[in-house]
Amino acid sequence: MSEAVITLQDIKKSYGKHRVLLGVDMQINRGDIYGLIGKNGCGKTTIFKIILGLSDYQSGRLTIGKEGTPLSEGRRKIGFFIGGNFFGYMSARENLEYYSALKKIKDKTEVERVLKIVEMDKAKGTYGEYSMGMKQRLGIANAILGNPEILILDEPVNGLDPQGIVDVRNLMQRLNTEYGMTIIVSSHILSELQHTAHRFGIVNNGVIAKVVTQEELAATKQIVKISVNDLENAVKALGEAGVTILGQSDDTASLEDYYFDLIKGDA
Repeated sequence: MSEAVITLQDIKKSYGKHRVLLGVDMQINRGDIYGLIGKNGCGKTTIFKIILGLSDYQSGRLTIGKEGTPLSEGRRKIGFFIGGNFFGYMSARENLEYYSALKKIKDKTEVERVLKIVEMDKAKGTYGEYSMGMKQRLGIANAILGNPEILILDEPVNGLDPQGIVDVRNLMQRLNTEYGMTIIVSSHILSELQHTAHRFGIVNNGVIAKVVTQEELAATKQIVKISVNDLENAVKALGEAGVTILGQSDDTASLEDYYFDLIKGDA
């Protein structure tokens, strides 16, 4: 049985008269890479902020770790990246040394450790001079200071070029497999998230409308593409004797297809 490390039960949140979360139920299991997807303004970042204690909620129940664990204790096991907040005139190392001191991390080798993980230990110049990909990787380096058990990443590939996206994807997979981190990640790039996450929570109309695994996604739809040597004959009577099949490939449903099929009534 999977061990839950974060559980939200019927979480409701409003900003004044604007109701954002109408009763969110969500379970993150140890070892997950959990992809949170939904339209702009659907509440993804609000969910993250509630988990981190950066925003309150009106009703419901939040558990981090084992049942009965104080939220303050559970939150100490979480690293997060929700936008960059670095000093433009400082280097990657100087910025992380600042945050390491802020987090009261006593290990003097920790900054070098995380810089090596994100492959920025040789980075030159200051934060203001870095590419978007370097800035995103530095944000992740900051999030993993102190070796947290759980990592929250809000749009970590936003604005990146294809190489930067692949770099961040590979980094997330390494943090999950090599360092045992449970990861919750949001992204607008559904095709990329499909390459990364194990499970997907679809946020729509203030709730988690559906949770689907990679395996369930693959089983939802299968399209068979067949190459034949006689197209006209194949169109008339595919599969009948005399049609030679030269090649065949199977494609599963994309996460993007699944998402839009699910929310098409609300799009």
